[in-house]
Amino acid sequence: MVTVILLFIFVTPIYVNFKDKPAERKPHPTGVVVTPDREGFIYRVDASAVSGTSDAQVRDALFSVIEPIAGEVKITRYEPVMDQSGKLVAYRVWVHR
Repeated sequence: MVTVILLFIFVTPIYVNFKDKPAERKPHPTGVVVTPDREGFIYRVDASAVSGTSDAQVRDALFSVIEPIAGEVKITRYEPVMDQSGKLVAYRVWVHR
């Protein structure tokens, strides 16, 4: 009986396609840094990943970067991070579940 069970376990996948492969997840091409906060998390998103000029466009772009990493979250607020010359480098985004 044990032999029949072992044969079933090891031989069946050769002939039967169970379609049990893991889903492919493509990570976002930009770097995102996550740090914990008292109320949730702070995400630092590179400015190159965000396009748009209006508040709604920036929020949508930030959400599209953060959502694959964090799941269903709400953006509480965000602020731009500038370098010494005044160029936009990244966004600091506060989120909570």
